[in-house]
Amino acid sequence: MKVLIVGASRGLGLEFVRQYRSSGAVVTATARDAQGLVRLEALGAKALNVDVADVASASGLEWLVDGEAFDVAVYNAGAYGPHSSGLDTPTAEEFDAVMHTNVLGAMRVLPQLNGVLAPGAKLAVLSSRMGSIGEREAAFGWLYRASKAALNSVLKDASLVLKGQATCVALHPGWVKTDMGGSGADLTPERSVTDLRKVIAGLRTADNGKFFNHDGSAIAW
Repeated sequence: MKVLIVGASRGLGLEFVRQYRSSGAVVTATARDAQGLVRLEALGAKALNVDVADVASASGLEWLVDGEAFDVAVYNAGAYGPHSSGLDTPTAEEFDAVMHTNVLGAMRVLPQLNGVLAPGAKLAVLSSRMGSIGEREAAFGWLYRASKAALNSVLKDASLVLKGQATCVALHPGWVKTDMGGSGADLTPERSVTDLRKVIAGLRTADNGKFFNHDGSAIAW
């Protein structure tokens, strides 16, 4: 099996690489800095230097993976931004940093995968329940929430374009003990990724364009 993980220098992305490599998969993964590339190479992955927030760097992904046929592709790159508690207006710099990584980055990367997915491939974006409008009950982190709602829209459009070629889904990893989630989170990266890999492996064509929790339950858009 061939796997691509975009945004894998640390946290969940790195854990995806570790677990897929442990299962025997051939893994290609991206990182935006030298330290991340070293970590990926240490796990036996083919490491690519790609920064999804940089147009020149992101646009080069297509030729870096030219000729591949990935069975699984995961867009994991993400940024949280300011920890606002309500309707605190983000600065232009904060808005750009979060939206460029979480949304524009995906809009740069996903079109480049069109020609490098194997027939019947599974394509997932790491979203968040915080991006759900139907299940929203709080407003903290509203820039992050807006970015994940937008990412869900990007995924839904990709599912329409790639229907019949790949099963495309948005995934919520749970509240995970990462740099973003903090030490008080519910899940370890190992547990979250184990769950997410199980969901990905079990996807059927009828799941195209859906939003799932790490435990496999459906989440309202």
